[in-house]
Amino acid sequence: MTGRGKWRISGLLSLLLVGVLTLQWAQLNRYQATGESQLTDRQSAERHIEVHWDRDRSPQSPGSAPARRIRTGIFIQSLKFFNSSEVNLTGYIWQHYRDGIHDDIKPAAGEAGFILPERVDTTFPDTEAYRRRTADGEVIGWYFEATLRQPFDYATYPFDHKTVWVRMWHREPNAAVLVPDYDAYDSTRTEDVFGIDESIVLGGWRREDTFFNYRSYRYDTNFGEPGYLGQQGFPELHYNFVIKRRFGNAFIVHLLPLFLVAALLFGMLLTVGDDENAARRHGYSTSAMIGACSALFFVVLLAHIHLREQFPSPGIVYLEYFYIVMYCALGLSAAYSYLLSQGALTTWPLTRLRDPDRVKVAYWPVLLAALIAITGIVQLQN
Repeated sequence: MTGRGKWRISGLLSLLLVGVLTLQWAQLNRYQATGESQLTDRQSAERHIEVHWDRDRSPQSPGSAPARRIRTGIFIQSLKFFNSSEVNLTGYIWQHYRDGIHDDIKPAAGEAGFILPERVDTTFPDTEAYRRRTADGEVIGWYFEATLRQPFDYATYPFDHKTVWVRMWHREPNAAVLVPDYDAYDSTRTEDVFGIDESIVLGGWRREDTFFNYRSYRYDTNFGEPGYLGQQGFPELHYNFVIKRRFGNAFIVHLLPLFLVAALLFGMLLTVGDDENAARRHGYSTSAMIGACSALFFVVLLAHIHLREQFPSPGIVYLEYFYIVMYCALGLSAAYSYLLSQGALTTWPLTRLRDPDRVKVAYWPVLLAALIAITGIVQLQN
């Protein structure tokens, strides 16, 4: 096969692999709603409480009488990530207290009727915003600002989705169960986004989904209160909203420089050869090749350190594998240039590498195939 034919096949194969990698990215970037865990109306919330809590409680156990329900709603107005595990939220939380049922647990003026157990910043106290009479009781609303600490998964960065939840307790958790105030929202179906400002500024994120659900917690202490309900798998109300990262920002900041480094490395490999006249014309030498690889290595290393500082977790995020592939490509390119100049590629199967044109033709297909293999493994793990 002629040299031009080899390059044509290499180019077509590279374009095919780019298409495969793009399809993999599209799949990684797709959010799959977990409809089975979402509570979409009052009936589903009551059914969850009855099945997962009321049914398992013994009539003889302390505090086994059906707990009172308090309708609770939330509206998020702003969101900001402080770091990889802390998010700051502002908005409103309101609760309905019925006459004759919640009189003994209704908060007084200036008191908050809820607790956010994952809050780590109490600089801004919850402020009562309104208190209005209803047909059967009173609705009380508070404005809140809270910094919540939560474990976020960045394994698929920059194609990751974040589920930020607001975990809510009543101020007297042993006396009431919080239920979502579905009547306060226009629609709460699985595909609807509710409870969050449409004009909220999310920076590099965009709204994807919102829903209520319950998570059962069992505590190994009664907090000094006999019959504390939390020891029996108490259903704690969570408001969840899913945000998806905008891929364009990460592409410009991280992926585009890596692709440029890969292109520069390919350009240097094009100068490698046995033709002394061509080498003199291109200014190629083994020391120049190793020096250029070293310079590109530090460029990639600094970018990798910058990325790693954003996610100080013990695991490796998806984008880091791209840096590892580039480390391998730079190291192998420098080693190949040296071995070729020393005539050391004489043992099988290295004899095939004595022809630099084969290495040049295989560069992009091999590099893209490695990225596709890594992406496939990450997809299987997530």
